[in-house]
Amino acid sequence: MRDSRVADDLRRAAVELFAEQGYATTSVQQIVDAAGVTKGAMYHYFASKDDLLFGIYDSLLTLQKAHLDDIVARGGDVDEILRAACIDVVKTSIDQLREGAVFFQSQHLLTPERGREVVRRRREYHDAFAALLERGQREGRYRTDVPLAVLVAHFFSDVHYLSHWYSSDGPESKGLVAAQLTELYLASLRA
Repeated sequence: MRDSRVADDLRRAAVELFAEQGYATTSVQQIVDAAGVTKGAMYHYFASKDDLLFGIYDSLLTLQKAHLDDIVARGGDVDEILRAACIDVVKTSIDQLREGAVFFQSQHLLTPERGREVVRRRREYHDAFAALLERGQREGRYRTDVPLAVLVAHFFSDVHYLSHWYSSDGPESKGLVAAQLTELYLASLRA
């Protein structure tokens, strides 16, 4: 039920308000007013404002993990699988750039329980991504002189930094940026 139009409207309204005035200073009443729903409707989908912030990031994580699972399930050459995964995560991050920026600016305000859930969910994605790197290392394609955690962090630091510089009004499309970042990353992995 969380994927209803009302839940989507609430997430969109929250993203706009959190981006404009910050998570801490945005009230539930402002969110429901902007979404055009009642507090009861909000509490039907989200237990709290904290749950709504988590929901913003959860939808992006769920989408990216489903895409990664599909890419890996298709199989094939590790370079092509990793390339597709990297391009996908950059494109979907750009598609939800504002949501990601709001979340990363406010994640420290999540309850400890929600914070642990974010870490767990991100770990699931990172572990699947790292497994691709390990496969490439076993096949002698990717470097082994740098710890795996650093290789994973290297790519995702670029992804998390997108909101600081990428603009859809800029000279490069999201597809071009995704391809460029991916090729730079793959080149840095070569054994």
